[in-house]
Amino acid sequence: MYYDDKIWIGDSDGEKVCILPRMANRHGLIAGATGTGKTVTLKVLAESFSDAGVPVFLADVKGDLAGMCRPGKDSSDMQERMDYFGLNRCGFSFQAFPSVFWDVYGKMGIPLRTTISEMGPILLGRLMDLTPAQTDVLNIAFKIADDNSLLLIDTKDLKAMLQYIGENAADFSMEYGNIPKQSVTTIIRHIVALETKGAEEYFTEPALNIADWFSTGAGGRGTINILDCRELVNDPTMYSIFLLWMLSELFETLPEIGDPAKPRMVFFFDEAHLLFDNVSKTLQEKIEQIVKLIRSRGVGIYFITQAPKDIPDGVLSQLGNKIQHALRAYTPADEKGIKTAAASFRVNPAFDTKKVLSELGTGEALVSVLDEDGIPTVVKRCRILPPQSLMGPISDEEKQQEVLMNNLYLRYKNAEDPDSAYEFFQRKRQQDALEMEQQKRDEADRKAAEKERIAAEKAAEKERIAAEKAAEKERIAAEKAAQKESENKQRAMKSGIRSVASSAAGTIGREVGNTLGKTLGGSFGKKLGGNVGAQLGRSILGTFLK
Repeated sequence: MYYDDKIWIGDSDGEKVCILPRMANRHGLIAGATGTGKTVTLKVLAESFSDAGVPVFLADVKGDLAGMCRPGKDSSDMQERMDYFGLNRCGFSFQAFPSVFWDVYGKMGIPLRTTISEMGPILLGRLMDLTPAQTDVLNIAFKIADDNSLLLIDTKDLKAMLQYIGENAADFSMEYGNIPKQSVTTIIRHIVALETKGAEEYFTEPALNIADWFSTGAGGRGTINILDCRELVNDPTMYSIFLLWMLSELFETLPEIGDPAKPRMVFFFDEAHLLFDNVSKTLQEKIEQIVKLIRSRGVGIYFITQAPKDIPDGVLSQLGNKIQHALRAYTPADEKGIKTAAASFRVNPAFDTKKVLSELGTGEALVSVLDEDGIPTVVKRCRILPPQSLMGPISDEEKQQEVLMNNLYLRYKNAEDPDSAYEFFQRKRQQDALEMEQQKRDEADRKAAEKERIAAEKAAEKERIAAEKAAEKERIAAEKAAQKESENKQRAMKSGIRSVASSAAGTIGREVGNTLGKTLGGSFGKKLGGNVGAQLGRSILGTFLK
């Protein structure tokens, strides 16, 4: 209950025990065994913060927080508690609180979605149970996507990105380091397994806008955002990762404001031990960093778990406001846990903290809060106030009606598939296919042109050779004809010369013979002259015929 500008938790021997609003962002712890009243304490704190105008986030693991949207009901037990605390004199009334119901699966609340990019490689690596080496490859995939302005919205975007990287690992290795294809295929296999759990429903747009959690209801009361986790908690890793993602979003979205008069928001993390089970060193360091630094953003985180030992020391040391319900010692380990829990409180000389821890009844708790100077008060044994809203759940039909009546439902009800990495690679593959087809056509055209060129060259060469042969044949024929003509001319010339020479030789021979015959006289002289003339004629003729 919000009273006197304080978060009134309960009473200790008539003294009101309260959390100061300006110390509420120093975080807190609600611990205790099952059935000791943690849920009631959570409701009382959430209602008080809402009355103070502070928005609240609750993880509803069992479904029994939905009654906050309905006023509580009077009963004899409730009247007894109201009388004990004097609530009738403090303005206590049964009332409903402004509530918004969310559900990762979109079944019992407004769909609460995120994107692959917003989840980030570290949380995704944890969600898919990747090895450190595989998480490193996932980091590289995110870096390449960022460097190329590619949006990773849903799982098919991430698969497309990894497939592209795997196909081009050699091209990326010099800039981003070695990218084993085996790791890439392993991560893709884990993504497929994640899709079988419904990842396609909650990794998509429209993603949650954290600003929608900071609304106020009637009278300026802070809205109580209730995440239905009844199905989500069946996968403890997914449950813890989604809640851690929400804290990361708050941390990254909100600017620093130091220590405000009251928190901007209070975040209750139920079943907090699930966050730290088998967590990697890197992720635990991230959680510790968020817890340490987020208070300067005006956000208070309250972990709800069974025993303080469920929370790592690095985180536990940051929790200034502690409400410890009863712990039961059934084993030596339980006994040690009670001793450790008791030792975490500032000692109250009035009682033995360790002893009281195991004696507390339902609705009782040991409480230590931060005072004006931020120093833990001595531990006090308190009875916790009753809630003003309805104890227990409402029907699923009533919850659905609340969901449908909320304006945010219209904004988030329909999933969207924006243009992102998957579509980019689809277009790229189509373009590559077209370019490849064009290259094939160009290559075919080039080969055809080359074939035609070679054929034309061969034809031209054949024609040239034929022409050369024809020319050579004509040349030889011409030479033969010229030679024959020359021979014919020589024969004709010789024939003419022979004829002339023969005629001349005959004339000369006859003249010589006649002259010699006349000189010698007689028949002998004529015969001798004729022989000499004939012989001389042949001699002259032979000379000319050489």
